[in-house]
Amino acid sequence: MNDHFEARFAAVGGQGILLAGDIIAEAAISFEGKYAVDSPTYTAQVRGGPTKVDVIIDSKRIEFTRTTAIDFMLCLSQNSWNRFGFDLKENCIVLIDPSLVFEVDEERYRVYRLPIIEITKKGLKKMVYTSAVSLGAMAGLTSYLKPDSIKKALLKKAPRGTEEPNMKAFDLGFEAVRELMK
Repeated sequence: MNDHFEARFAAVGGQGILLAGDIIAEAAISFEGKYAVDSPTYTAQVRGGPTKVDVIIDSKRIEFTRTTAIDFMLCLSQNSWNRFGFDLKENCIVLIDPSLVFEVDEERYRVYRLPIIEITKKGLKKMVYTSAVSLGAMAGLTSYLKPDSIKKALLKKAPRGTEEPNMKAFDLGFEAVRELMK
């Protein structure tokens, strides 16, 4: 397995996706003994504007903290894709919500469509769990971090009293991807 992994989560401000990057970095550091950095990017329009968080994970100390060859990208907004859909490796795993992202380069990337927002609304009724659904979906599509490590980090970062719905959200995302892959 490659020792270096780069991920990008892109959405609009207010969807909680920046938290997903923080949780992935926490999972790598605290539960897998790896090095990790996450770098969020906000636009001037914080709520509703394009946002992203890049995460770099490596078994060795990370000297250069900018992404250059992204292995996985999750995107929940066409505007965010247009703005942040660069530095992706050829054959990068790209996960999009098809009700929000319509145009991606399917020749260069492995594109998966999963209605993340609908899954969140239907399964949990609260959009604050979008990041947990997204993390479950990522865990189902990639094998760089163990799903249990991501769940432990999610529990560590979850506000008290939200542990159960966050675990349910993670499982919904994970299972939805498993169904998608059949």
